[in-house]
Amino acid sequence: MQLKERTRLIPRKTFFDPIERRLVKISPCGQWIAFHAPINGVHNLWLACIEDPQTARPLTSFTDRHLGLTLEWAFDGHHILFSRDQSGDENFCIMSVSIHGGDPVYLTPKVGAKAYLQEISRKHPNEILVAHNVRTKKHFDLYRVSLCTGASQLIKQNDRFAGFFTDSNFNVRLARRYTDNGEVEYLHRPDGKDWQRYTLIPFEDSLTTRPVEFSEDGQTLFWIDSRGRDKAAALAENTQTRAIAVLAQDSQADISNLLLAPHTQRPLAAKATFARTNWKGIDPQFESVLSAFKELFAGDIEISSLSENADKLIIAHVQDNQPVEFYCYDRSTGKSTFLFVTQPKLQDLPLVRMSPAIVKTRDGLDLVCYLSRSVKAEEPHPMVLLVHGGPWMRDSWGIHPTHQWLSNRGYAVLSVNFRGSTGFGKSFINASKNEWGGKMQTDLLDAVDWAIGEGIADPNRIAIMGGSYGGFAALTGLTQTPKKFACAIDLVGISNLLSFLDTIPEYWKTWKSLYRTRLGDYTTEEGRAFLKERSPLTHVGKIEKPLLIVQGGKDVRVKPPESEQIVSAMQDHGIPVTYGLFPDEGHGIQKMHNRRAYHAMVELFLAKHLGGQQEAVGTDLEGSSLQILAGRDLIDGL
Repeated sequence: MQLKERTRLIPRKTFFDPIERRLVKISPCGQWIAFHAPINGVHNLWLACIEDPQTARPLTSFTDRHLGLTLEWAFDGHHILFSRDQSGDENFCIMSVSIHGGDPVYLTPKVGAKAYLQEISRKHPNEILVAHNVRTKKHFDLYRVSLCTGASQLIKQNDRFAGFFTDSNFNVRLARRYTDNGEVEYLHRPDGKDWQRYTLIPFEDSLTTRPVEFSEDGQTLFWIDSRGRDKAAALAENTQTRAIAVLAQDSQADISNLLLAPHTQRPLAAKATFARTNWKGIDPQFESVLSAFKELFAGDIEISSLSENADKLIIAHVQDNQPVEFYCYDRSTGKSTFLFVTQPKLQDLPLVRMSPAIVKTRDGLDLVCYLSRSVKAEEPHPMVLLVHGGPWMRDSWGIHPTHQWLSNRGYAVLSVNFRGSTGFGKSFINASKNEWGGKMQTDLLDAVDWAIGEGIADPNRIAIMGGSYGGFAALTGLTQTPKKFACAIDLVGISNLLSFLDTIPEYWKTWKSLYRTRLGDYTTEEGRAFLKERSPLTHVGKIEKPLLIVQGGKDVRVKPPESEQIVSAMQDHGIPVTYGLFPDEGHGIQKMHNRRAYHAMVELFLAKHLGGQQEAVGTDLEGSSLQILAGRDLIDGL
């Protein structure tokens, strides 16, 4: 079955090739910006004068893999900190490079360890704190590292905690650990000797409460905290008296982020997102900045970074049918200067709008959903249900490449913030307890039924598609409701909850109780039986509709056996399946040529089973590592 309407096809690579600018950060002095931009399809680190961003120059020249999503200026103003892993194994190392040139310096072990930035402080401009697990894979030790020499000094060995919380003096102030009941305990050492409980985060608040930062004087601890309320608020705690002050809150959504002034580490504003992003002023002097943003920009605003004195801000203007624009806002003049767009190739193209919608579940919850479809859509269309990963994450409004791509091919596209998605209060997230494959799945079905009832979706041509948890949901869709979906696409999804939990990375085990209390108790016979029943692998014989499974060979979160075992089980049952492996990818598809191959394969699969438009494969498989290990003949054109 083919669509009646035909629109001009926008090439896949226009949506999915590496974006031209991302992670834009301003220097402490306010004169420079650092950002990621591609060199031959691989994101590297670039530097530009803020007065002339088009004269940027690269500071790194990696050819094999994008840089990670860590990018920070050191307070010396001369070094930029970034992260990268080797092959998708998530063993990220922290590196630095000078703005004056020279080779990047490894500040943490190059291979065999996972590292992250712990603290950057203007009190110690030539040093940073990092954490890594080279000594023992399960725990992260703290190290003080010189930016000039790369030499590191162990300052805190860790044999029992999930992590530490430090202040701008590089003091360890708190330690964090998870109880068997899914609570989060923070400990301190008031006498400098024994660890004692500082505070306990109950299970019901454990995903919606966290400390953010100490003020620079160390006297105030700022929290995002849902204790005593449903929606997390921004709080300030006096560390001496333990007195609490509420700084910001929202009636519909959690406070999800605090914007801190670099020179004081005190909050300027707080962000909350229900259907759209809403910034709330905390510092009275910052209110005029937020008011100016409302006057200057029609879309949502993300504040990327600030100069040390907080006079200059890098902001991202987010819209739903235009590429993200970066600006520098100068508080001293009240003027906003355009820097560049993230994806200039998307400008002046027929992109679609993304409409928020509130869908009521069968048990009365409100789901914030996002719908994209052609403005010409006046009759039910084939639809793709996109399920986000996590699952403790969320979908948001803005320009979404997958939404735009699939809409351009003639599909309606629906993203659903099912229960367990973050940002909507602790009751909403806790409603997902033990509901993988349960009410989290029926939320998706309720949203599909809403789209059918509204005349948006053709009930006979609906696909379910997602990665990680979204892949689990796609597999669950075909096994629990075999006639509901016309086809499914699973990217690095979980097929067997028991094997998934048995093979998680070592460094996840310090908080494994989170899974035991929220997913199912894998330590008891009854709990394991429950998890087996909720696993798609258990019900593989019920699959009736076409399935495409894609896996990264280096994935350390959802390892290849999660895909291999369900493919094997389908073959044992005589059920057709297509299985694609990218041996050089991890938890997702990152490399440019692999992304081209992946999206070409998905497009052919959807066109066959939903009837949408398709672009010829052309050269999109060339240069990729894609191996079709089963069912190549099931996708026309491969």
